Amino acid sequence: MPVSPIKQPAALIPVAMSLGALTAIGWHIARFGIAPQPDEGAAAHIWQLLMAGQVPVILVYAVKWLPEAPRSALLVLGVQVGAALAAAAPVFLLGW
Repeated sequence: MPVSPIKQPAALIPVAMSLGALTAIGWHIARFGIAPQPDEGAAAHIWQLLMAGQVPVILVYAVKWLPEAPRSALLVLGVQVGAALAAAAPVFLLGW
């Protein structure tokens, strides 16, 4: 039975990490508002770690699955990139 590239942990982990980063931003906004803070707090560091940490997972996924199942792998990579952009958008839109 062939293994589906969509059901791999490396396909889901970056999306979960992006959602975690977006949650950190939401928590920060709920607690402190949208005004820039004088010092980067825990939420900023968590966001940075989650966003940077997903890069190697995405690269491993791409190297493994693009040659084997390009169509499915590109779909998953598109979702991963979209989730990362969604997590990055508030940071850039708010000028943090």
